[in-house]
Amino acid sequence: MVEFPTLKNDLILRAARGEKVERPPVWVMRQAGRYLPQYHVAKGKNDFFTCCRTAEIASEITIQPVEHYDGILDAAIIFSDILVIPQALGLEVEILDKVGPHFPNPLREPADLEKLNKNVDVKKELDWALKAITATRIKLDGRVPLLGFCGAPWTLMVYMLEGGGSKLYRYAKTWLYKYPKESKELLSRITDVAVEFLAQQVVAGAQMLQVFESSGGELGPAEFQEFSLPYLLEIITRLRKRLFELGITDHVPVSVFPRGASYALDWLADSDYDVVSLDWTIDPAKAVEIVRGRVVLQGNLDPGVIYGTDEIITDKVQKMIEGFGGGKQGYIVNLGHGTQPFFDPAKLGWFLKEVKRIGSQ
Repeated sequence: MVEFPTLKNDLILRAARGEKVERPPVWVMRQAGRYLPQYHVAKGKNDFFTCCRTAEIASEITIQPVEHYDGILDAAIIFSDILVIPQALGLEVEILDKVGPHFPNPLREPADLEKLNKNVDVKKELDWALKAITATRIKLDGRVPLLGFCGAPWTLMVYMLEGGGSKLYRYAKTWLYKYPKESKELLSRITDVAVEFLAQQVVAGAQMLQVFESSGGELGPAEFQEFSLPYLLEIITRLRKRLFELGITDHVPVSVFPRGASYALDWLADSDYDVVSLDWTIDPAKAVEIVRGRVVLQGNLDPGVIYGTDEIITDKVQKMIEGFGGGKQGYIVNLGHGTQPFFDPAKLGWFLKEVKRIGSQ
């Protein structure tokens, strides 16, 4: 086990455990990225996955926002991608400029399941990701906790079938309604890798985790209960057991982000997840009413607000924090989705400063 530096700011870990805190912690999904000019300097001419696979570059990019917004960010999230699990399963994934993720050979028929690796050795296949986490944890020097993450099974299945992003979800929906048995086989195989990958991220140095069900809203409630929820619940249940097996006795907070599926909030509040992250399509007060203190909530400012005036940003932050009950217990501030490449770093900084100011009142 690596001896890591002493943690100086544990605010988000205390909040995620449901403890009363002096102010709501704040971090931002996709906070390490293209909106920061220093990101492009660190990236250089390397492609996206080369940056992820090079511990020195990945750690530098991860820490950039912590240093840029010194003293007002309460967590770092490792610079990586949810699509590393499909890569570990044996599928080629590219990130094309101005296009996004692309799978040259996606799964299209049930027979294509034979393309996938069986009995994936996560420590071998994703060794580079684990090394990046360890290097970053050391370089952070305890300034803030480090978050690891993975994509949820349904979301990853979508990419593996569609071959990239999709508006129609043609192939994914074909599988659900034509090949439900094979769909569940694929979801189970993704789940197996996700559990071990999350566990090994903790061993490598991650202090909190998030599971991204980014395509959750493409499922209706009944389909979510059949093709998403069981696998989300399996991940958290098996992860707790696996961490114990690996000698991790401290409680590691885990968040789940069912984007677009706020109807699932009540179900997830009864799960073993510590935190449920929300997009901006649900009213904060309504979310608080639904969960009744069963789980910590995270979110949920519309990222588009960052394009607004300082006055509007302040107003929206004020109303959001008030809606979540003032933020002194059961709440972590975040956007309702990730940062965007066109963000003005100063505007995001204003948001973070206002969160700290208002949340401290």
